[in-house]
Amino acid sequence: MKSILKNFINGILTIVPIILVIYVIYKTFMFLDSLLGNTLKPFFKDDYIPGIGLLTTIVLITLLGWMSTKYITGKIIKLIDKLLEKIPVVKTIYSVIKDTVQSFLGDKKSFSKVALVTLPGTEVKSIGFITSDQLETFHDPLKDYVAVYIPQTFQVAGFTFLIPKEQVEVIDVKAEDAMKFVLSGGMTTSSKTKGKNA
Repeated sequence: MKSILKNFINGILTIVPIILVIYVIYKTFMFLDSLLGNTLKPFFKDDYIPGIGLLTTIVLITLLGWMSTKYITGKIIKLIDKLLEKIPVVKTIYSVIKDTVQSFLGDKKSFSKVALVTLPGTEVKSIGFITSDQLETFHDPLKDYVAVYIPQTFQVAGFTFLIPKEQVEVIDVKAEDAMKFVLSGGMTTSSKTKGKNA
């Protein structure tokens, strides 16, 4: 009986992660495919092949990226950009989305530096990600501070703390490994760390 139970648990440990990964990939694929797929389906009638919407989306994004480098179309895109940044309410939503996307894909990526932060008055440490080390552009008195984002375990939410630079220790850990460590509640410990000052 113990052997059967052990094999059952091993089966769960082996199969469940695989099934969940396949499910997430499938759902992500279907969502991305539906962005333009729902618009294209009437033109294909019964001959629509899953993936055409996703492929079209990728082609359009690439085309827009190429157009943004050209003089005339680049000027038009910049004009739209400036217009969106002047419309009340819309400018707030637009700037948040724009800055978030650029933080992951832009030249100056955020979440690339992993920080070890000591909670005030304790010896408790928390892992976070330095999202900005130039806070003087936001508020001049914060020039000696850095913004550290600390995600919560098992969820996407988190907290942003403004911490004096000398109290933040940058550690030699890959951002992906640190994120897995935090989100898993410390259960994933695949990276070796070496401490160094910020």
